Amino acid sequence: MQHKTLKIMIIILCVLVIGVISGIVYLCVLNHQMNVQTSNLNPNNQINTYDFSNQINQAISPNITITENMINLNEVAEEQSKIIPDYNLQFELPVEGATGYAAIELNIRKEANSSASLVKKLSPGAGFEITGESGNWLKIKKGKITGWANKKYCMINLPDIIPSIIYDDTNGYSSIFRSSEIDIPNVTGKQLYDNKAYNKRLSKDEFMMPVMYEMAIKIMKAQELALKEGYSLKIYETYRPYKAQKNVSTNLSKLMNSNKTVYNGINGGGWNEGWFIAQVLSNHQKGIAMDVSLVKINEYDVGKTGNYKYMIITDYKEEKMPTKMHELSNKAISMIYGVDSNSKTAWKKVPVPKSMTEGAKRLRKYCVEADLTPLCSEWWHFNDLDARENLGSNYSTGRFYITECYSNVPN
Repeated sequence: MQHKTLKIMIIILCVLVIGVISGIVYLCVLNHQMNVQTSNLNPNNQINTYDFSNQINQAISPNITITENMINLNEVAEEQSKIIPDYNLQFELPVEGATGYAAIELNIRKEANSSASLVKKLSPGAGFEITGESGNWLKIKKGKITGWANKKYCMINLPDIIPSIIYDDTNGYSSIFRSSEIDIPNVTGKQLYDNKAYNKRLSKDEFMMPVMYEMAIKIMKAQELALKEGYSLKIYETYRPYKAQKNVSTNLSKLMNSNKTVYNGINGGGWNEGWFIAQVLSNHQKGIAMDVSLVKINEYDVGKTGNYKYMIITDYKEEKMPTKMHELSNKAISMIYGVDSNSKTAWKKVPVPKSMTEGAKRLRKYCVEADLTPLCSEWWHFNDLDARENLGSNYSTGRFYITECYSNVPN
């Protein structure tokens, strides 16, 4: 009897051991599969593509009983679904290693204060690498020169710090400026300037799209608002050289005076040429304006630079807007009549026209919540009037091209 009981106990113990081993093997296999799907970087330092509309990992079988391990796996998937990793930064990536530009003749000082000795003066448009930040000052490096510059007079390259935005500066390769859907001679389809270069930080050729540092903070806020609802900004232009501005305005004037359709499209409804293209200096030259649209995100990758991850939108659909980008006529208006473009509040009292689409209204919502000001004659144009006021008379006149990219991998 004792021998029989011992035999039964051995059999039960063997069954239990086999069960435990099987469970461990199963969990290891499942964990390995999840690690492959959620952790491995491809040779280009990018994590595999995710479907933005279905971010919960589909590898988990619906037939598996919810266990503590199952919850942990879901937490991993949820962690990966975060659009912007929480680095406790002002932007998506660190300022250190980004490219900056002198908006005016820029004093480089030995220390981060205005009374420190002068190291050098940089010409307007000169690029440099930002290596540090302290209060209102940026530590910069340009060749053998190092020192501190007042960030109030510095532009910063947006792709370096907000890489989740889509950048497509059409004026940098083939301008899409038109008026009443009619090509503008010497402008439409022409490259107005060259502002694309290899970006070491992002490991690709990318447009150089600078704005004043103060405006970059607001653009980051607008992008965060958009991303939370599954959208992204698509920026077509920020800084525009003065020579390109004059090229567009001069040729539009000639076309308007020779083409009745274009003339009526610009001057009808109480508008005039100045509302659609500045004849002299514009806020684009000052680094306090952007031309922007909105897209709905379908898929994205996660890239890596240094120890930081960032979002790369790989598939999207541009929202329907009142017109195509850079349509210089009253078809593109965002308000039914014009108001002072230098007022932060005047536009709030003006109704929108029937042509304003839901996409255009959503874009405006994100931008104005970030404290940017819309332009009544162009649904795509937003200004930073705070930066304009703070610059006073020390603003860029745009007599330079952006040609230098010093962007580096962040530490």
